[in-house]
Amino acid sequence: MTPDVRVTAVWAAERGRPEFLATGSPSLSWRVETQNAGWLQGSAEVQVQRGGALQEFSWASGASQNVGWFGAELAAYETAAVRVRVRGLDGSESPFSEWAPLLTGPLSADDFSAAFITVDAREHPEAADEPERGTQRFRALVTPRGEVTRAVLSATAHGVYEIVIGGTVVGDQVLAPGWTSYDERLTFQSYDVTALVTELVAAARRRDSHAPFVLGATVAQGWYGEMFGFDGNFSRGYAGPVAFAAQLRLEYADGSTELIVTDEKWSATRVSPVVSASIYQGETYDARLADAAFADSEAELPGAAPAQLLEVDRSRLEPAFSPPVRRIERVAARELITTPSGKTVIDFGQNLVGWLELRGIFPAGHTITLRHAEVLEHGELGVRALRFAGATDRYTGAVGETETATTWSPAFTFHGFRYAEIGNWPGELGLDDITAIVVHSDMVRTGYLSTSNAKLNQLHENVLWGMRGNFLSLPTDCPQRDERLGWTGDIQVFSPTASYLYDVSGFLGSWLRDLRAEQLERGGVVPVVVPDAVGMPPMPAAAWGDAASLVPATLYERFGDNAALAEHYPGMRDWVDVVNSLAGDDHLWTGGFQFGDWLDPSAPPENPAAAKTDSDIVATAYFYRSALSVADAARVLGRSADEHFYRGLAESIRVAFVNEYVTPAGRMLSDAHTAYALALGFGLLQDAPTIRKAGARLAELVRSFGYRIGTGFVGTPLICDALCIGGESDTAFRLLLEEGLPSWLYPIAMGATTIWERWDSMLPDGSINPGEMTSFNHYALGAVADWMHRTIGGIAPAEPGYRVVDIKPILGGGLTRARASLDTGYGTVEVDWMIVHGSFELSVSVPPNTRARVMLPGAGGGSATSPEIEVGSGIHHFTADVSALLAPAAKHPYSLKTSLSEIVADAEAVTALEQLFASQGYFIGLGWTKSGKWKSNSPLGNALIMYRPENLPAVEQLLQRLNAR
Repeated sequence: MTPDVRVTAVWAAERGRPEFLATGSPSLSWRVETQNAGWLQGSAEVQVQRGGALQEFSWASGASQNVGWFGAELAAYETAAVRVRVRGLDGSESPFSEWAPLLTGPLSADDFSAAFITVDAREHPEAADEPERGTQRFRALVTPRGEVTRAVLSATAHGVYEIVIGGTVVGDQVLAPGWTSYDERLTFQSYDVTALVTELVAAARRRDSHAPFVLGATVAQGWYGEMFGFDGNFSRGYAGPVAFAAQLRLEYADGSTELIVTDEKWSATRVSPVVSASIYQGETYDARLADAAFADSEAELPGAAPAQLLEVDRSRLEPAFSPPVRRIERVAARELITTPSGKTVIDFGQNLVGWLELRGIFPAGHTITLRHAEVLEHGELGVRALRFAGATDRYTGAVGETETATTWSPAFTFHGFRYAEIGNWPGELGLDDITAIVVHSDMVRTGYLSTSNAKLNQLHENVLWGMRGNFLSLPTDCPQRDERLGWTGDIQVFSPTASYLYDVSGFLGSWLRDLRAEQLERGGVVPVVVPDAVGMPPMPAAAWGDAASLVPATLYERFGDNAALAEHYPGMRDWVDVVNSLAGDDHLWTGGFQFGDWLDPSAPPENPAAAKTDSDIVATAYFYRSALSVADAARVLGRSADEHFYRGLAESIRVAFVNEYVTPAGRMLSDAHTAYALALGFGLLQDAPTIRKAGARLAELVRSFGYRIGTGFVGTPLICDALCIGGESDTAFRLLLEEGLPSWLYPIAMGATTIWERWDSMLPDGSINPGEMTSFNHYALGAVADWMHRTIGGIAPAEPGYRVVDIKPILGGGLTRARASLDTGYGTVEVDWMIVHGSFELSVSVPPNTRARVMLPGAGGGSATSPEIEVGSGIHHFTADVSALLAPAAKHPYSLKTSLSEIVADAEAVTALEQLFASQGYFIGLGWTKSGKWKSNSPLGNALIMYRPENLPAVEQLLQRLNAR
């Protein structure tokens, strides 16, 4: 053994998964730490401890991530442990790692035998068209028959549940079982409650009592009973009443087991202190209705009657493997505000998702009202963007003769908010009385980025908070209004960014199972929202439906899990087959409804699909991209016939696209930003001259519109990459750093702390966009962060799962330093670069069992064009002379002959010129940015059409002042 080689972590299945495994044959991963430079694994030994026996396995491979299970499958309710030691190709050997425990509860519907119970099993539940906002409570009394050595509780619900044993809430996850495609897939969760049960039994013995303990649950409607829809037309997404199912498995010292399950012997009631609870409308809690029935076995459960059994499709049941939703962080109140109308509002300084926690003395019958919103509009709570969502919680106190401080927060709803309006607070409200609790799926954080530009750092922080707020059980479009749906297009464009910031393999892997279930119900068509609770007819839509093919491709690229790729491959292929049948023999997907480049900033508020780029171009480009992804997946999976077919199909689509939409001069039929972004970013253009021409034209368009954004959901993730591919990286950085409307940095200038849905969700005058659809927490337009990670941070996967890492930072935007890190599973890749007196100083840390390909900035506008340097694990330092790159370009004095494209690159000059035009009433000049007039072939003097001659000297004087700077 070599002491300086150590296996420091071993885990089964996905990082961040629940405590109990969802499969009896989990993959294994392990991490090695060593100072031995260039260390690579040659083999490994795996020991599995189960049932008192030790099993040993040899692994003659260098792979250490997502390795298939060794030996027989684990059984339901099994406990086991695994440890690993490794041998390096250099002859080094580690000691065995610490034992990593493996736990299973029920592993299938057959293992989960509990019945579903409800207070009121309606005779015709499908007729219900109103939500059940009241909650149901269920209770059983449990008397163990002997010494308990292990206790595992498993549960699920039609709704969301909270379980209590002897007055203590079980587990730390909330809003379980989460939201899945309930008609096809319902997950159950398992909890180790051994400590809770044994303590209750011991306490009873200390009292010389055999009194039972209480097993209870409160169930609210959650997503199951919510009303979904648009424009005020809402209906139940899922039929049937709220229901609950649970089983408690007790293992005794004598080796026997006992199973306590939900059945008609349980008590049930609608009487609860949680008077109502709704995801959209909020929660109402009346502390006067609280009782001791969940803590004291002798207390009565008010209004109790025997629970009723509910017939359900049990084949839907499966154990959860997505990271649980938990309370993640506490955010202190930052400021108390009195609005113009006299309301009291708290500002938490950060747009977040979760709920409020109150602490105070709340008199009996005194009701506090909590309204939530993301922004203030003209000083008041901006609730118009919530549409029909009430987003309001109410708490009624119960303090009687003793005045004791009470702490309360809701448990069956969540809100997206930065501001909270507090109504009817008893006494004087202080900042310490209310805290915001951040809630989201508890994924493992993996990626970081910081730069020398504070505004870019805030942009990245906004992307991070936008992801946190919308990764709650499933990837949603927004967390605050009456929507919060799993829009497929949004996560399709954002999944590369998400896969850097967090380990989302389990989270998105679980969601893709829902997508597949919905897809199978629709003959291969992917619904635009998953789960599809709104009941829209099957509607193939490019970029949205392509989530079926591109999200699995991203997960494979970033996490390298062949088994997961194989699971999702049928859905990838089926989607491309659907589009292939729609496109026909000419391989062009045209006609029919498309979202297209949704929310192009030029689209009017009432018609977000009215983009500059033809939706047929969007559709056919995505058809190509998905066909190529299927071909690549088929190659990995050894499906040679499929690979041959889909690679040939992709090439046929590419040729058809170029023939139909690209001129020999490299111009696109839709001469718009997104058209070029798709053609370049997806690789539809492959010969170097055409790529250069298209890149130059895209850069010209960006400059012509004053470096303002000209892309929507589809073009935004691609445009910076497209500019770099076309040799225009300087333009990409200038676009990224623009602060005018629309741009990535405009919301930051307006105080945003998350990514907005629209580029102008808030207008410069502080009013909310007049469109019906506006959100201030919507991650799609933050997909540019993936480009930032790869280009500024310089970290990209060269092989799936980062077994080989590309380190290729590109300079630009005046940035002088960047730090990036990514926990790849193998270990953390770290990049730290700075520019010192014209020298590029780069430090790279490469984890063991991986390699890196390093390319330093060279000539060509900051592009990485130096020879590639391959290095092994360890810390490496590089330098490069970049003084030529940093030298300012020679500038000619401004005159009336200067092109508008040269002037627009100078923000100070543009501001001064527009201020002069405004003072002179020359409104034509004030429209140059919006109309794209800052062109390279437009001299300033020739552009001044209908300009009063007597005003021309003022322009010349301004130019002289600018030249004198």
